[in-house]
Amino acid sequence: MDTLIELFAQTQGWLFESLVQPLMFAMGMGGFLDQGYAGTGWFLVGLLQLAVILLVIGPLERWRPVEAVTDHATVRTDMLYTLIHRLGVFRLVMFFTLDPWVDSAVGVLRAYGLPTLQLDDLWPGLTDLPWVSMVVYLVVFDFLNYWFHRAQHHFDWWWQLHALHHAQRQMTMWSDNRNHLLDDVLIDLLLVLAALAIGVAPGQFVAIIAIAQLSESLQHANLKVWFGPWGERLFVSPRFHRLHHSIGIGHESHPGGPTVGRPVLGGHNFGVLFPWWDLWFGTADFTLQFAPTGVRNQVDQGVNYGQGFWSQQWQGFKRLWSPP
Repeated sequence: MDTLIELFAQTQGWLFESLVQPLMFAMGMGGFLDQGYAGTGWFLVGLLQLAVILLVIGPLERWRPVEAVTDHATVRTDMLYTLIHRLGVFRLVMFFTLDPWVDSAVGVLRAYGLPTLQLDDLWPGLTDLPWVSMVVYLVVFDFLNYWFHRAQHHFDWWWQLHALHHAQRQMTMWSDNRNHLLDDVLIDLLLVLAALAIGVAPGQFVAIIAIAQLSESLQHANLKVWFGPWGERLFVSPRFHRLHHSIGIGHESHPGGPTVGRPVLGGHNFGVLFPWWDLWFGTADFTLQFAPTGVRNQVDQGVNYGQGFWSQQWQGFKRLWSPP
């Protein structure tokens, strides 16, 4: 593992020094070299994720698909979302827009004495065990993600944005990043603020996000796989998460939701990595089925969630201001 970490660091350094740094100097951005180096790391992590998606998850989808993919256009749109997020384009835009505001706000709060909760300090010697430390932070962030995800389904205005993610009728390994950009901005801000509040090291934060993203690519895959009665309760499987996307189950408060109008917001199986939170808070559904995915009003009323990237983004804004 140390060898792999060292190899990654060397590759990041080489790519930054040979390509990114000269480009930044040419663009007059010499004052942002630290951010450029971090961005190079995100880009490399994204390339590794794409390699795993193509070389590992792709063959699994072809081995045991839940359904035949017939709408290839919508899958290509999902691929665009994936490239935008995994290769750092979204983070680059955030850096030039919202990050300066966040840094300024955090600086003001620090000046007023806002403390940082160092989770490492709660467990003496934890910093000497970097993998244990990262696992602790991974569990903490998964707990936060569970509640962020429930909020996306609980608040009507947020659901109008998040519904785009659920409107995919042909879920594949590319569907994880199919989100409204405003929805992504809100989640990204919450995660960054949480990282600052509990003192996560930048390298650990990158690793935590990368692990979660890769896991979610597997969970969204068109893959007829479950982890068995015990494994399903340890890790989120493609079956467990597909039920979250199922019509009338995943995004509604009970299986017998309304057949007309907007759904009763709620749902099941909100966990990102671990189903523990769904078990503890009563939102788990372990029914062994691979149901059709989508949103009820999309199926019953023909509500339009958009066909391409820009159409989907525009329809999300329209739903936000005037819910269907």
